[in-house]
Amino acid sequence: MGNPELLIELLRYPMPFGKYKGCLLRELPMPYLEWFAQKGFPPGKLGMLLQTLYEIRLNGLEYLLTELERRK
Repeated sequence: MGNPELLIELLRYPMPFGKYKGCLLRELPMPYLEWFAQKGFPPGKLGMLLQTLYEIRLNGLEYLLTELERRK
């Protein structure tokens, strides 16, 4: 993963709207991320974070977030 600051944001950034408003992005269920992948991720920073989280989970790299979480 190229940008560790991006990963840190995934641990701290809350979902700003919708069914999971207030929930940390890290805690969003995969079906919700899959829905965004099909319909389109929102523009801007939120979309970039959601897409990154989706790719991390899709590729079995969630251990990167878990390791980072342990270190904070």
